[in-house]
Amino acid sequence: MEFSAKQIAELIDGVVVGNPDVIVNNISKIEEGKPSTISFLSNPKYVPYIYTTEASVVIVNKSFVPDKEVPATMIQVEDAYYSVARLMQMYLDSKPRKTGIEQPSYISESATLGDFPYLGAFAYIGDNVKIGNNVSIYPNTYIGDNVTIGDNCILYAGVKIYHDCVIGNNCILHAGSVVGSDGFGFAPDKNNEYTKIPQVGNVVVEDNCELGANTALDRATMGSTILKKGVKLDNFVQIAHNAEIGENTVIAAMSGVAGSTTIGKNCMFGGHSGVVGHLKIADGVKLGAYTGVAGNIKQEGAAYRGTPAFDANAFARSWVNLRKLPDLAKEVRDLKQEIQKLKGE
Repeated sequence: MEFSAKQIAELIDGVVVGNPDVIVNNISKIEEGKPSTISFLSNPKYVPYIYTTEASVVIVNKSFVPDKEVPATMIQVEDAYYSVARLMQMYLDSKPRKTGIEQPSYISESATLGDFPYLGAFAYIGDNVKIGNNVSIYPNTYIGDNVTIGDNCILYAGVKIYHDCVIGNNCILHAGSVVGSDGFGFAPDKNNEYTKIPQVGNVVVEDNCELGANTALDRATMGSTILKKGVKLDNFVQIAHNAEIGENTVIAAMSGVAGSTTIGKNCMFGGHSGVVGHLKIADGVKLGAYTGVAGNIKQEGAAYRGTPAFDANAFARSWVNLRKLPDLAKEVRDLKQEIQKLKGE
């Protein structure tokens, strides 16, 4: 498909600077731009590429002021990154969507499917399952008994949703993700042998959530493990039983939240971060990569790094001193020798 810069600007509420009639038919990264493609600039570290890219059109923020002539046509928008996301979503929406029920697959007689479903081969739909409209369920997916799935959801190949769990509208579950596996609950006896504690709760995933590949959400011991609306989890994220993740919180890959911890809304956790159980994390908290949280965080919008976690600015200052430790240790040894000489030892 081909579009002019003018047509694209109309789609994303942008302003054309340059040739409005230039045609593009693909997308490229700005550092690898090719003729007849559209790219974007949002990260300041990529500014030098806008003067050399061969992309025909570049989407930029209105705040961007070039230092010299830009060979490409620019489309100025409020937020270039967001505008590109909109364009790519429009592109995906324009592609034909699979529909129908492939065989072999199993659908319980008591299950209900909404309008325009897609059910891939070897999928299993259990008893009393309720599935909304425009839901795509790819091959080798398991939907347990009494599960509810809202409208416009996508479940990629190999997703597993255990019994009684609830998935809201407009959710995306990537390949291999598991919703409703048992929480890690065991009671030791006097011989230090472990008896399994039945996990009789469920998982509730609200609207507009996305789970990365091989992410696991454990069902609650009692009650529900909850992902509030708009939560985005990266690949290999573990959310333990009875945890609650607040609205629009994002958690990067290889991170974990232990049981019965409540995370506030609009938080951002870097990769490999971890939070121990039974804590409360305030709204808007940011954790850097590899941060380990062992206590409550009450201050909204706070930023933490390190293990155990502490203030991100203090961490940065500490790291500067940590790098100087070998030199400081040598200075201490030298001073100790001088003192011993002065004492005549």
